[in-house]
Amino acid sequence: MKTLADYIRSIPDHPKPGIIFRDITPLIESKEGFAESIDQLEKKCRDLGPIDIVAAPEARGFIFGAPLAMRLGAGFVPLRKPGKLPCKTVSVSYSLEYGTDELQMHVDSVKPGDRVLLLDDLLATGGTIEAAGRLIEQNGGTVAGCAFVIELVDLNGRTRLNNRNVISLITFEGE
Repeated sequence: MKTLADYIRSIPDHPKPGIIFRDITPLIESKEGFAESIDQLEKKCRDLGPIDIVAAPEARGFIFGAPLAMRLGAGFVPLRKPGKLPCKTVSVSYSLEYGTDELQMHVDSVKPGDRVLLLDDLLATGGTIEAAGRLIEQNGGTVAGCAFVIELVDLNGRTRLNNRNVISLITFEGE
């Protein structure tokens, strides 16, 4: 039987020399692998207590976030790049190694007191999910935890997440 890590394709020197890109495409193309990833996320995230909202950044976070929200009996909130949402939005900017970026959500997506699970496909340096957490909290939500399919341990992304509950299904280190 394959493990989830067996479905991850490692592509050396992409997008630049020295980087190993962890490709989730084989995982989501496999009905068994994709189903197992959602099963494992559901099982681990239930330990966080009740979840009202699953919030995920575009685009790969959406792939796992929507089916997980359904399994948890929660709503799904897309966290988008500027200009993608049609109604009034709130936003947060964050630093990248090459500049800044921004996440937005509809102003009424998260209500005060909502328990929110942040979900993305990959935890690297933690910048995107750290910003997502600030966005949720600025709007009255509580971050119940952060979940990832893959964690690149050597990049220490957990340290940016302010001691939040962090769940990852697959870890890669030293590569």
